Amino acid sequence: MPNTTLLHELAKIKSTSGDESSFTKYVIDFINKRKETFKVLPEVYADEKFYGNILLKFGKPRTAVFAHLDTIGFMVRYANQLVPIGGPEAETGYILEGEDDLGPIRCTLIENEGALLYDFPRAIQTGTRLSFGGEWKIDADFITGPYLDNKLGVYNALQLCEVIEDGWIVFSTYEEHGGGSIPALLHFIQKTSPIKHALISDITWVTDGVHHHEGVVVSIRDKHIPRKKFIDRIMELAIESGVPFQLEVEASGSSDGREIQMSPYFIDWCFIGAPEDHVHSPHEKVSIKDLDAMVDLYKYLVKYL
Repeated sequence: MPNTTLLHELAKIKSTSGDESSFTKYVIDFINKRKETFKVLPEVYADEKFYGNILLKFGKPRTAVFAHLDTIGFMVRYANQLVPIGGPEAETGYILEGEDDLGPIRCTLIENEGALLYDFPRAIQTGTRLSFGGEWKIDADFITGPYLDNKLGVYNALQLCEVIEDGWIVFSTYEEHGGGSIPALLHFIQKTSPIKHALISDITWVTDGVHHHEGVVVSIRDKHIPRKKFIDRIMELAIESGVPFQLEVEASGSSDGREIQMSPYFIDWCFIGAPEDHVHSPHEKVSIKDLDAMVDLYKYLVKYL
């Protein structure tokens, strides 16, 4: 069963791309409060020179797990105009929340033939970030709410911190809006304690071939294609683990894996995550069974890869 206390804490955090500082602080506080109980005490790299990214080095790494801290959202332009951050779904009636110098904001999104606007009693200051409103609903079968992508990927990585003996766990920024942090993070990792493998702790899609309650997804490809030899090893270990999993093949979509594949380093990578419905909307939906399988498979993989 999931750690519902941790899930409800994560649900409250706002973290649009470029404004991840609240999530960075939460993760650092989480690590500092609990690291003495971890199986291995990590070296923590998280000062200002890392620009909101967090790197945890456990033991002698062979593998790194990447989980991005940022989410999609909206930014106020001029008058009552909005521009998207990343690729959010935008439908009239969605509730958006944020804060500017004049106070808290809870407004309504209006979509008008491609133009995005907000309805609020006063003008919102230009540059204000807005996020989907709404709380997470957690029952015996599903978690439903905004920003399961990628707070559940971060949830998985935080759970992994408790048991990992050798590896990097990396909390990255800017994934939803053009990437940007991974090349610098890889350079630091390969200079400090090099890796051969990377796992992308992120959330993928429910599709005609990927379904709720059938296990965590091992992605064979999205827009980019990881090396088959590594995917085969992942599937071999997944079968050994006994954890339920399903396979994904898509022609589009991307993740921090793209940045790893395009880097100047020979690092195998694989996207592994629970599937969700209603992607990038206020109503994202993930199976509890699939989330538990995600956590269990990552614990097995970082031990045996």
